[in-house]
Amino acid sequence: MNSKSEAFMTIGAAQGWAEVGQNHPHESAILHVLGEATYTDDIPEAQGTLHAALGLSPKAHARILSINLEPVKAMPGVVAVYTYKDIPGTNDCGPIIHDDPILAEEKVEYVGQPIFIVVAQTHDQARHAARKADIQYEELPAILTPEAARDAESFVVPPMRLTRGDAKAAFERSKHILKGTLHVGGQEQFYLEGQISYALPKEAGGMHVYCSTQHPTEMQHVVAHALHIASHAVVIECRRMGGAFGGKESQSALWAACAAVCANALKRPVKLRADRDDDMMVTGKRHCFYYEYEMGYDDNGLITAAKVEMVTRAGFSADLSAPVATRAICHFDNTYYLSDCDIRAMAGKTNTQSNTAFRGFGGPQGAIAIEYIVDEIARKLGKDALDVRKINFYGRNDEEGRNYTQYGQKVVDNVIHELVDQLENDSAYRARREAIRAFNATSPVLKKGLALTPVKFGIAFNVTHFNQAGALVHIYTDGSVLVNHGGTEMGQGINTKVCQVVAHELGIPLARVRASATDTSKVANTSATAASTGADLNGKAAQDAAATLNRRLREFAAKTYACEPAAVVFANGMVYAGDATVSFPDLVQKAYLARVQLWSDGFYATPGLSWDRESMTGNPFGYYAYGASVSEVVVDTLTGEWKLLKVNALYDAGNSLNPAIDVGQVEGAFIQGMGWLTTEELWWNKAGKLMTHAPSTYKIPGVSDCPEDFDVQLFKNRNAFDSIHRSKAVGEPPLLLPFSVFLAIRDAVASVGDYRINPPLRAPATSEAILDAVEAVREQAEAQ
Repeated sequence: MNSKSEAFMTIGAAQGWAEVGQNHPHESAILHVLGEATYTDDIPEAQGTLHAALGLSPKAHARILSINLEPVKAMPGVVAVYTYKDIPGTNDCGPIIHDDPILAEEKVEYVGQPIFIVVAQTHDQARHAARKADIQYEELPAILTPEAARDAESFVVPPMRLTRGDAKAAFERSKHILKGTLHVGGQEQFYLEGQISYALPKEAGGMHVYCSTQHPTEMQHVVAHALHIASHAVVIECRRMGGAFGGKESQSALWAACAAVCANALKRPVKLRADRDDDMMVTGKRHCFYYEYEMGYDDNGLITAAKVEMVTRAGFSADLSAPVATRAICHFDNTYYLSDCDIRAMAGKTNTQSNTAFRGFGGPQGAIAIEYIVDEIARKLGKDALDVRKINFYGRNDEEGRNYTQYGQKVVDNVIHELVDQLENDSAYRARREAIRAFNATSPVLKKGLALTPVKFGIAFNVTHFNQAGALVHIYTDGSVLVNHGGTEMGQGINTKVCQVVAHELGIPLARVRASATDTSKVANTSATAASTGADLNGKAAQDAAATLNRRLREFAAKTYACEPAAVVFANGMVYAGDATVSFPDLVQKAYLARVQLWSDGFYATPGLSWDRESMTGNPFGYYAYGASVSEVVVDTLTGEWKLLKVNALYDAGNSLNPAIDVGQVEGAFIQGMGWLTTEELWWNKAGKLMTHAPSTYKIPGVSDCPEDFDVQLFKNRNAFDSIHRSKAVGEPPLLLPFSVFLAIRDAVASVGDYRINPPLRAPATSEAILDAVEAVREQAEAQ
């Protein structure tokens, strides 16, 4: 925010008026409830629209010997069938490395890989026809697990390593050394609206694609390359998504490209909508991780040396695995200072779906490991895990130099000490800990567990140049305002927040501002709405555009009403210019007649960011968001069933743009993260087929899994970084809060062995995993 806009915000606040920081409902809330919100599949179909479906590989790894598509063509309603040979341009939809074909060529690399596209009169006809192909294969050996990929040295990108200090020497000096392994599973995005694209051919070879995507510009590039046309001939439009969670950042490209290729060939509109089981079979998920760790510590639990090797299941292509692994390395520390460390990450190439972005983007996978390790250290020492966490926190300011991350960025805004202290007191953590131990001492079957876990999450794209955004703001002669920006709305409220920023800057009620669909022909070269940067980047860009309009109107009003520009104030839909008071629409009408430009563009690039990929050092984040949560669970040690009884969460949203929306985002992220760590299990059979590819076999949390006592509060903290109105991001960081659920379950299982044994609990902590851990604790207890 510039000094002028800050001054006007101060004046407006002094008059008791503001639009940011208020509890406004989501701009589409009423449309959502009434079922009137338009998603891609709701767009009225143009005359002649056809429907496409994908023909998928039944093999995990095989050469294609022959393809007979005549049985497909003979099916009722079929209009055309296309293979990679029919793609006029580049057969690739990889976002970084070009190793991800739109349609398989000479071999297939996972069960579910698209081989051909069938176009028919109806959706059902296309789907049925896609199953009729006669394809002969020569099967090849398949790699299915991260460990197998590591052992075979099968990687989609070279292994990564970040070191600081001398870990080897630090281990030699360490009083205690802990070694172990951990498995943490992946997660299906399970957006309510599946992948879908609707392509309409335009004149002169152009293409307009309505696409459910987080990254319209990437879709524009992929479609342009596939059709061998220039980007200016392709328009990608997205009004809203019915959820995305990272699954529509890069992997919407396949669907956009296929729809566009068919529409281009037939010169007719083509819609490609994935059914849920096809969607889950084709698309990538959150990366699962396998860890081997070694940690040195002293008698108080202070970490003195750290070493970890993280191996992830990347899938058959690179997709976004490199930046996911990078973020995991950068978040292994979470809230803890690591003086001497050796952190390695490998993105294993496997014959499974190419894993991709998922809310948190590697951050949760990096941080869960050290939380598990700290929990283990505490139990080894017979201490409360919270006490061990506290002594390992990053320092304040320059306290003993303990405020630099392993990648070299200084932590200048550390509030984790105050935040955790507040949560500890508000949640009555110590008293509940004693009460739970007393309960467990007299309850042989039902065991309760409690855990408090902290969060530190870096905000920005790891790739520096993605941290930019543009916006357009139009004022119409009736005083209404239209905003278009490069962010995409997936239910998280970005349009609401951006409209609040514009309304605040122009001093008008929020009801007078509307956001239009994201469209590559309006704001070009956009970044994905990801990395929790949507409101930060696009809010700043929209503020920049609105500030320009504010200045123009202020200068016009000063000239018209004979006062200084500094004496003009916009607030609550009125304009105060010296002794004159006029409505905002009246001033706009006068400005139009005086030929004042009533629209402006805006731009923002996050300052101060840097990243060296070779040394894995720099300042990749603008700031950090913090949080912590306390979870209490009860576990049935005979069945492995469990219930979340109570949650207290405290999240640092800075000066929240919209507290109501932010609290909702924290609640949703918490339950989604809890699902990842407890119920959502991905399972492939020995042939490499994903068997959990439908709601019948894949369990996301339901309303009954939510705690009856769910207390979410926002921590009062003005962002030290010059973010939009000093707010903080709220998209991804809260997903790390439910670490406390997983570790509370582990705490409950540990009580079976009188808290003396560390349960080998894997994630997700399904009932089977809990029973395995209970049995392991019992066996160790009996052996002692």
